Amino acid sequence: MSTPRSARIATAVFFFISGFSFASWASRIPDIQRKLSLNKAELGLALLALPAGLMLTLPVTGYLLQRYSSRNIMMIGVLSFNLMLALIGVVTHPWQLGVVLFCFGCSRNLMNISVNAQSVAVQTLYTRSIITTFHGVWSLAGFTAAAIGVIMVNYNIIPFWHFFVAAVVMTIMALLAFRDSPHLPPARQANTKRFIWPDKPLLKYGWISFAVMACEGTMYDWSNVYFKEAVHPPENLVAAGYVIYMLAMSSGRFTGDSLVNRIGIPTMIKYSGILVFSGFMVAAVLPHTISASLGFLMIGFGVSCVVPLVLRMATQTTKMESGPAIAAVSTVGYMGFLVVPPLIGIVAQVAGLRWVFTMMAMFGMLITILISRIKETTVKKV
Repeated sequence: MSTPRSARIATAVFFFISGFSFASWASRIPDIQRKLSLNKAELGLALLALPAGLMLTLPVTGYLLQRYSSRNIMMIGVLSFNLMLALIGVVTHPWQLGVVLFCFGCSRNLMNISVNAQSVAVQTLYTRSIITTFHGVWSLAGFTAAAIGVIMVNYNIIPFWHFFVAAVVMTIMALLAFRDSPHLPPARQANTKRFIWPDKPLLKYGWISFAVMACEGTMYDWSNVYFKEAVHPPENLVAAGYVIYMLAMSSGRFTGDSLVNRIGIPTMIKYSGILVFSGFMVAAVLPHTISASLGFLMIGFGVSCVVPLVLRMATQTTKMESGPAIAAVSTVGYMGFLVVPPLIGIVAQVAGLRWVFTMMAMFGMLITILISRIKETTVKKV
């Protein structure tokens, strides 16, 4: 029987694996693009396979979680996710990349939904809030993987060996942590509705979540490509922008609570939107190594805390139960993360990446406008 502390550590390990494996792939997207001789539109279409796998697996994951423990589904997802990561390094044709990314997305969905169910179970073992720390661990893992990606690029390590070693190490970590993960019964529910759409009062929160997650997904998939093709830094600094972004986002998630306690949730989100807008504009208008890095830093801090804060606001200002409210807002937000980044490649092929980043800045403005239209008096004080 695991203790609360050991269960918390085990769950944190699985969040680390999720962030590290995904960021390992994201850090080498330019190398895969060059290896397969893909233009921006072709890369965008290939990237679309990953969210397609995620979306199509949603009902399957819900079905499995009603019949099996989330820890078992989580482990299957982790093993499959790392296997697909290793296979990305051996693809030689665009269609192969599409197939592997589709399976990558399927396994990621199995893992992420299950690990979030595990985190909720761990939270019930504590009287104080500890659940947001898990998301900070995810970001820290992404930053770590991005930094390692820089090293791999500098030493000309091909993606195959990078992905293979990462997959093996993450699999070993999962096997070691699995023993202490919470034993949860299947989530059998009388209400079998799998997709919940927000009602009118929650829709603004949904669109804020959509905007910020679209920005997050764009930075994961396109930050390295933007640095390489628009900024033109020295070869050993191509991945530096992504590292700076991940560092800023990780730092923001670990320190955001102290700022929220001082200025409140709506003001925090408003300033976050301004940072996102300013960051994209700086990177687009001044595509130089230092200025673009500053822009990526601003974007990282800007997106870091918006989603958890929006979910908190949604549960405080709606008559809907907290679980359905979070699911409803997350449904809209998740669409931004999945749909917008793949479409960027198609638009960039016609208009160029600098214009795309200029358009992405509008999402930051949208965040600020929408949060300004939500009455601050309706939000409980933190």
